[in-house]
Amino acid sequence: MAVSAPPAAPAALPAPATSAGGRGRAPKRRGPRRTPGDRAIDVVIAAGLVLLTLATLYPFYYSVVVSLSTPAAVLQPGLHLWPQEFSLESYRIILSDSGIFGAYRNTIVRTVVATALALILTAMVAYPLAQPEFPHRRLLNFLLVFSMLFSGGFIAMYLLVRNLGMLDTLWALVLPGAVGAFNVIILRNFFQAIPRELIDSARIDGAGEMRILTRIVLPISKPALAVVALWVALANWNAWFDALLYISDPDKQFLQKYFARGILLGSVKG
Repeated sequence: MAVSAPPAAPAALPAPATSAGGRGRAPKRRGPRRTPGDRAIDVVIAAGLVLLTLATLYPFYYSVVVSLSTPAAVLQPGLHLWPQEFSLESYRIILSDSGIFGAYRNTIVRTVVATALALILTAMVAYPLAQPEFPHRRLLNFLLVFSMLFSGGFIAMYLLVRNLGMLDTLWALVLPGAVGAFNVIILRNFFQAIPRELIDSARIDGAGEMRILTRIVLPISKPALAVVALWVALANWNAWFDALLYISDPDKQFLQKYFARGILLGSVKG
């Protein structure tokens, strides 16, 4: 009697693809499908950002275009997108005046000194006000906020600067605004957010308050210090009214006062 052959074994399933390390490759996850409405919103946002960027950069571009044009061409009505009657006369006039280089030097020195001094003094004022155990802390914080609402005015400040003998000096521009009440509040609030455990552990280890401030608090507070430094630097770079009050020596004039004088002279001649 004939014996039937055993059934054939089922075909083996294909082995999953493996990576170079021998592990199976996980299937790629696809994000949610984007609808035409989502793409339209992206286009609108991108177009708005491009327009905003152009509106921000156009004043700088316009200044360059005007500086490369003749005064008569600039006075012509219309939108100036490129130089009209190309001329380098404006640059020749500016560079021929040696006063602008001294004004740039004085402005840079003032900005650097004022920013460094403001950071040091503001941090030293804000740190004790951020400590709960500091005596009369509430009263000093109240006086700090009160100084933001009321001040002695320009006459009192001018008399103080004159009596201290700081007229025609850099300190007349740097010291009066070295400690701003708003900057102190910003740093004080940031210092209060630092975990108390860090400061208490440093005190237990024998660190003094100045060491805690310089080695623990200030390194953690770099973002707040950078914001304050930016504000102070911009304020001193753009300041001109205090130089108009306290500086009368033409060799010590600053950039903004130099430009203001040029505008006034141009308006008088015009």
